[in-house]
Amino acid sequence: MKMQDVEQIKFNGELILTTEQLAEFYGATNTAIKQNFANNKTKFIEGIHYYLLKANSLKQFKSQVENFDLPINKFSSHLYLWTKRGASRHSKMLGTDRAWDMFDELEENYFNPSRPALPTSPRELAKLALDANEETNQRLDDVEDDLKDLKENQVIPQPDYNILARRINQRVSEVSNSYGSITQKQRGELFKDINGGVKKIAGVSARSMLRKKDYRMVMDFVNDWEPSTATKTIIRQTSLGLYE
Repeated sequence: MKMQDVEQIKFNGELILTTEQLAEFYGATNTAIKQNFANNKTKFIEGIHYYLLKANSLKQFKSQVENFDLPINKFSSHLYLWTKRGASRHSKMLGTDRAWDMFDELEENYFNPSRPALPTSPRELAKLALDANEETNQRLDDVEDDLKDLKENQVIPQPDYNILARRINQRVSEVSNSYGSITQKQRGELFKDINGGVKKIAGVSARSMLRKKDYRMVMDFVNDWEPSTATKTIIRQTSLGLYE
Protein backbone atom coordinates (compact mmCIF):
# COMPACT_ATOMS: atom_id res chain seq x y z
CA MET A 1 0.00 0.00 0.00
CA LYS A 2 1.46 3.36 -1.08
CA MET A 3 1.15 6.12 1.48
CA GLN A 4 -0.10 8.58 -1.10
CA ASP A 5 -2.99 6.22 -1.88
CA VAL A 6 -4.23 6.15 1.70
CA GLU A 7 -7.22 8.40 2.26
CA GLN A 8 -6.97 10.45 5.41
CA ILE A 9 -9.69 9.69 7.93
CA LYS A 10 -10.35 11.87 10.93
CA PHE A 11 -12.12 11.16 14.19
CA ASN A 12 -12.63 13.77 16.88
CA GLY A 13 -10.51 16.13 14.83
CA GLU A 14 -7.52 13.75 14.63
CA LEU A 15 -6.13 11.67 11.82
CA ILE A 16 -6.52 7.99 12.73
CA LEU A 17 -5.70 4.50 11.46
CA THR A 18 -7.47 1.20 12.05
CA THR A 19 -5.79 -1.88 13.51
CA GLU A 20 -5.86 -3.51 10.08
CA GLN A 21 -4.10 -0.54 8.51
CA LEU A 22 -1.39 -0.50 11.20
CA ALA A 23 -0.80 -4.22 10.74
CA GLU A 24 -0.45 -3.82 6.96
CA PHE A 25 1.90 -0.83 7.23
CA TYR A 26 4.10 -2.47 9.86
CA GLY A 27 4.26 -5.88 8.20
CA ALA A 28 2.55 -7.48 11.18
CA THR A 29 -0.68 -9.35 11.83
CA ASN A 30 -3.84 -7.94 13.37
CA THR A 31 -3.21 -10.33 16.25
CA ALA A 32 0.25 -8.86 16.87
CA ILE A 33 -1.18 -5.33 17.11
CA LYS A 34 -3.95 -6.50 19.44
CA GLN A 35 -1.45 -8.44 21.56
CA ASN A 36 0.79 -5.37 21.86
CA PHE A 37 -2.16 -3.45 23.22
CA ALA A 38 -3.35 -6.26 25.52
CA ASN A 39 0.12 -6.70 27.03
CA ASN A 40 0.75 -2.98 27.51
CA LYS A 41 -2.66 -1.48 28.28
CA THR A 42 -1.26 0.79 30.98
CA LYS A 43 0.90 2.52 28.38
CA PHE A 44 -2.06 3.41 26.16
CA ILE A 45 -4.44 6.20 27.16
CA GLU A 46 -7.88 6.39 25.60
CA GLY A 47 -8.38 9.72 23.86
CA ILE A 48 -4.64 10.19 23.41
CA HIS A 49 -3.34 6.99 21.85
CA TYR A 50 -6.60 5.49 20.67
CA TYR A 51 -10.36 5.77 20.51
CA LEU A 52 -12.65 2.84 21.25
CA LEU A 53 -15.93 2.94 19.38
CA LYS A 54 -18.96 0.90 20.43
CA ALA A 55 -22.70 0.83 19.84
CA ASN A 56 -23.96 4.20 18.54
CA SER A 57 -20.52 5.78 18.14
CA LEU A 58 -19.39 2.80 16.05
CA LYS A 59 -22.55 2.84 13.95
CA GLN A 60 -22.20 6.57 13.30
CA PHE A 61 -18.53 6.25 12.35
CA LYS A 62 -19.26 3.41 9.93
CA SER A 63 -21.92 5.50 8.22
CA GLN A 64 -19.51 8.42 7.88
CA VAL A 65 -16.76 6.36 6.21
CA GLU A 66 -18.85 3.92 4.20
CA ASN A 67 -17.70 5.54 0.96
CA PHE A 68 -14.03 5.24 1.92
CA ASP A 69 -11.90 2.18 1.29
CA LEU A 70 -11.40 1.62 5.01
CA PRO A 71 -10.89 -1.94 6.34
CA ILE A 72 -13.61 -2.41 8.97
CA ASN A 73 -15.19 -5.70 9.98
CA LYS A 74 -18.92 -5.04 9.62
CA PHE A 75 -19.69 -7.74 12.20
CA SER A 76 -17.39 -6.32 14.88
CA SER A 77 -19.07 -4.97 18.04
CA HIS A 78 -16.24 -2.51 18.68
CA LEU A 79 -13.48 -0.71 16.80
CA TYR A 80 -10.11 0.71 17.85
CA LEU A 81 -8.87 3.82 16.06
CA TRP A 82 -5.19 4.63 16.58
CA THR A 83 -3.87 8.16 16.70
CA LYS A 84 -0.39 9.26 15.69
CA ARG A 85 0.84 8.64 19.24
CA GLY A 86 -0.78 5.22 19.31
CA ALA A 87 0.81 4.31 15.98
CA SER A 88 4.18 5.49 17.32
CA ARG A 89 3.84 3.39 20.45
CA HIS A 90 3.01 0.28 18.44
CA SER A 91 6.04 0.79 16.18
CA LYS A 92 8.31 0.95 19.25
CA MET A 93 6.79 -2.18 20.78
CA LEU A 94 7.05 -4.19 17.55
CA GLY A 95 10.68 -3.04 17.33
CA THR A 96 11.22 -4.18 13.73
CA ASP A 97 13.10 -2.13 11.12
CA ARG A 98 10.00 -2.07 8.96
CA ALA A 99 7.80 -0.75 11.79
CA TRP A 100 10.28 2.04 12.54
CA ASP A 101 10.68 2.96 8.86
CA MET A 102 6.96 2.87 8.17
CA PHE A 103 6.13 5.06 11.14
CA ASP A 104 8.60 7.65 9.85
CA GLU A 105 6.78 7.52 6.52
CA LEU A 106 3.38 7.72 8.21
CA GLU A 107 4.54 10.70 10.25
CA GLU A 108 5.83 12.48 7.19
CA ASN A 109 3.16 11.61 4.62
CA TYR A 110 0.00 10.74 6.53
CA PHE A 111 -0.11 12.37 9.94
CA ASN A 112 1.81 15.45 8.78
CA PRO A 113 1.16 15.86 5.03
CA SER A 114 2.34 19.47 5.20
CA ARG A 115 4.34 21.55 7.63
CA PRO A 116 1.92 22.86 10.26
CA ALA A 117 1.73 26.55 11.02
CA LEU A 118 3.45 27.68 14.18
CA PRO A 119 1.03 28.21 17.09
CA THR A 120 0.29 31.81 17.87
CA SER A 121 -2.44 31.90 20.53
CA PRO A 122 -1.64 31.36 24.24
CA ARG A 123 -3.90 28.29 24.19
CA GLU A 124 -2.07 26.73 21.24
CA LEU A 125 1.30 27.46 22.82
CA ALA A 126 0.19 25.92 26.11
CA LYS A 127 -1.05 22.80 24.31
CA LEU A 128 2.23 22.56 22.40
CA ALA A 129 4.17 22.76 25.69
CA LEU A 130 1.98 20.07 27.27
CA ASP A 131 2.37 17.82 24.23
CA ALA A 132 6.15 18.26 24.27
CA ASN A 133 6.26 17.51 28.00
CA GLU A 134 4.19 14.32 27.57
CA GLU A 135 6.40 13.18 24.70
CA THR A 136 9.56 13.91 26.72
CA ASN A 137 8.23 11.99 29.70
CA GLN A 138 7.36 9.06 27.47
CA ARG A 139 10.82 9.04 25.93
CA LEU A 140 12.36 9.03 29.43
CA ASP A 141 10.08 6.15 30.43
CA ASP A 142 11.11 4.24 27.30
CA VAL A 143 14.81 4.83 28.04
CA GLU A 144 14.37 3.68 31.65
CA ASP A 145 12.52 0.56 30.50
CA ASP A 146 15.27 -0.21 27.98
CA LEU A 147 18.00 0.25 30.58
CA LYS A 148 16.17 -1.93 33.10
CA ASP A 149 15.65 -4.66 30.50
CA LEU A 150 19.30 -4.46 29.42
CA LYS A 151 20.50 -4.67 33.03
CA GLU A 152 18.26 -7.60 33.95
CA ASN A 153 19.18 -9.59 30.86
CA GLN A 154 22.94 -9.20 31.22
CA VAL A 155 24.86 -12.44 31.39
CA ILE A 156 25.86 -13.28 34.95
CA PRO A 157 29.19 -11.58 35.89
CA GLN A 158 32.22 -13.84 36.19
CA PRO A 159 32.61 -13.39 39.99
CA ASP A 160 28.99 -14.43 40.57
CA TYR A 161 29.36 -17.27 38.10
CA ASN A 162 32.40 -18.56 40.01
CA ILE A 163 30.53 -18.36 43.33
CA LEU A 164 27.62 -20.28 41.82
CA ALA A 165 29.93 -22.92 40.34
CA ARG A 166 31.62 -23.43 43.71
CA ARG A 167 28.26 -23.74 45.43
CA ILE A 168 27.15 -26.37 42.89
CA ASN A 169 30.32 -28.35 43.59
CA GLN A 170 29.73 -28.05 47.32
CA ARG A 171 26.10 -29.13 47.05
CA VAL A 172 27.01 -32.17 44.94
CA SER A 173 29.67 -33.07 47.54
CA GLU A 174 27.12 -32.72 50.35
CA VAL A 175 24.73 -35.07 48.61
CA SER A 176 27.56 -37.45 47.64
CA ASN A 177 28.60 -37.76 51.28
CA SER A 178 25.11 -38.93 52.17
CA TYR A 179 25.71 -41.99 49.99
CA GLY A 180 29.00 -42.83 51.66
CA SER A 181 31.32 -44.21 49.00
CA ILE A 182 30.46 -42.95 45.51
CA THR A 183 32.16 -43.45 42.14
CA GLN A 184 33.15 -40.75 39.68
CA LYS A 185 30.42 -41.98 37.33
CA GLN A 186 27.78 -41.67 40.06
CA ARG A 187 29.06 -38.21 40.90
CA GLY A 188 28.72 -37.31 37.23
CA GLU A 189 25.03 -38.27 37.38
CA LEU A 190 24.57 -35.86 40.27
CA PHE A 191 26.23 -33.05 38.33
CA LYS A 192 24.07 -33.85 35.30
CA ASP A 193 20.97 -33.65 37.48
CA ILE A 194 21.75 -30.35 39.20
CA ASN A 195 23.02 -28.62 36.06
CA GLY A 196 19.95 -29.79 34.15
CA GLY A 197 17.75 -28.25 36.82
CA VAL A 198 19.65 -24.97 36.74
CA LYS A 199 19.27 -24.68 32.96
CA LYS A 200 15.61 -25.63 33.08
CA ILE A 201 14.48 -23.08 35.69
CA ALA A 202 16.55 -20.30 34.09
CA GLY A 203 15.42 -21.13 30.56
CA VAL A 204 18.92 -21.37 29.08
CA SER A 205 20.69 -24.04 27.07
CA ALA A 206 24.05 -23.64 28.84
CA ARG A 207 25.02 -22.58 32.36
CA SER A 208 27.29 -19.87 30.95
CA MET A 209 24.20 -18.16 29.48
CA LEU A 210 22.60 -17.54 32.88
CA ARG A 211 21.21 -14.02 33.26
CA LYS A 212 22.08 -11.69 36.10
CA LYS A 213 18.44 -11.35 37.14
CA ASP A 214 18.17 -15.13 37.68
CA TYR A 215 21.21 -15.39 39.98
CA ARG A 216 19.32 -15.39 43.29
CA MET A 217 16.66 -17.79 42.01
CA VAL A 218 19.30 -20.22 40.76
CA MET A 219 21.31 -19.98 43.98
CA ASP A 220 18.17 -20.77 46.02
CA PHE A 221 17.52 -23.75 43.77
CA VAL A 222 21.07 -25.05 44.28
CA ASN A 223 20.84 -24.65 48.06
CA ASP A 224 17.59 -26.65 48.13
CA TRP A 225 18.52 -29.14 45.41
CA GLU A 226 18.05 -32.86 45.88
CA PRO A 227 18.65 -35.39 43.09
CA SER A 228 15.59 -36.62 41.24
CA THR A 229 14.14 -40.06 41.80
CA ALA A 230 15.50 -41.13 38.43
CA THR A 231 19.04 -40.03 39.36
CA LYS A 232 18.81 -41.75 42.76
CA THR A 233 17.69 -44.95 41.02
CA ILE A 234 20.61 -44.81 38.58
CA ILE A 235 23.06 -44.35 41.46
CA ARG A 236 21.61 -47.28 43.38
CA GLN A 237 21.62 -49.52 40.31
CA THR A 238 25.17 -48.45 39.44
CA SER A 239 26.19 -49.53 42.94
CA LEU A 240 24.60 -52.92 42.23
CA GLY A 241 26.49 -53.18 38.96
CA LEU A 242 23.38 -52.95 36.77
CA TYR A 243 24.82 -50.09 34.73
CA GLU A 244 28.34 -51.40 34.52
